[in-house]
Amino acid sequence: MKLATYVVGNREAIGAVVADGALIVDLAAADGALARLENREARPFFSDMLTLLEAGAKGLSAAKQAAADAEKRLNGTPDGKMGFAVDEVKLHAPVPNPRKLFCLAGNYQDHIEESGNVKMQIQDKETPRVFMKPPSSTVIGPGDHILIPPIARGVDWEGELAVVMGQKAKGIRAEDALEYVAGYTVMNDVSERKLQIKQRTDSRPRDEWFDWLNGKWLDTFAPQGPWMVTADEIPDPQTLDISTYVNGDRKQHNNTGQMLYPVNKIIEYISAIITLEPGDLISTGTISGVGNTTGTYMQPGDRVEIEISGIGRLENPVAASEK
Repeated sequence: MKLATYVVGNREAIGAVVADGALIVDLAAADGALARLENREARPFFSDMLTLLEAGAKGLSAAKQAAADAEKRLNGTPDGKMGFAVDEVKLHAPVPNPRKLFCLAGNYQDHIEESGNVKMQIQDKETPRVFMKPPSSTVIGPGDHILIPPIARGVDWEGELAVVMGQKAKGIRAEDALEYVAGYTVMNDVSERKLQIKQRTDSRPRDEWFDWLNGKWLDTFAPQGPWMVTADEIPDPQTLDISTYVNGDRKQHNNTGQMLYPVNKIIEYISAIITLEPGDLISTGTISGVGNTTGTYMQPGDRVEIEISGIGRLENPVAASEK
């Protein structure tokens, strides 16, 4: 099942994308119609994606039931109440307000070594490198502009598979970890490679590390979408192809089977440190083909597309920001 957050008119809602991606079913309206047929109260968890995810397996089961019933009723035809054409609504990030957004650095050998100056070392295989982005200012959805501010000098793309947590998880073992996943989406871990806000006398290694980290935090630097595909449709997240295109030219291509730390081990590692909650996102690292290798960076007017098999394609234009 494909779950999306979208806007129609002035109303934000959550829906299920059906009919081969052509139709979006309003889950609250669909469940309301089914509730009247079954002579019961409408379910309370279709107000927003976080509320639905917090309802756990019960919520996802109810969403699947409501979407299937509505798809039969609509028969592929949007009615403007329960169903809408996907290309006539504005898609937001599937989880537009996650509590936490984790990312991984150096989770593919080809990305670690693509500059030609660095070889993968034993430490790269021993522990993942996890950092966070501020979700309230970085998360944007399909079609939203990636903004390049005046302080930016080298804004790069990073196509990645993102995990959406479906249950609270603390101290989880790798063999159980996928049971806590609600689904998967596409993310662009946009990165400013040459961040320099003020001049320094000299840069120590720790100064350069913080420059790298701060370059991940700029506004709009975590595009996500176009929807979340539930975990039951992707039983093995290590079998997915990832491609990134800039202005139609393919820059990145690899498979999630090449991760140094697969999804279940990432969850095990992070949950040993911090409690994961429904709706938290984990972006699992990028593959080779980033612009920094050739000194080619995103420019205003560019269009970046990231496609992951079994999920879909995330598209974002690039624009300049005044501040």
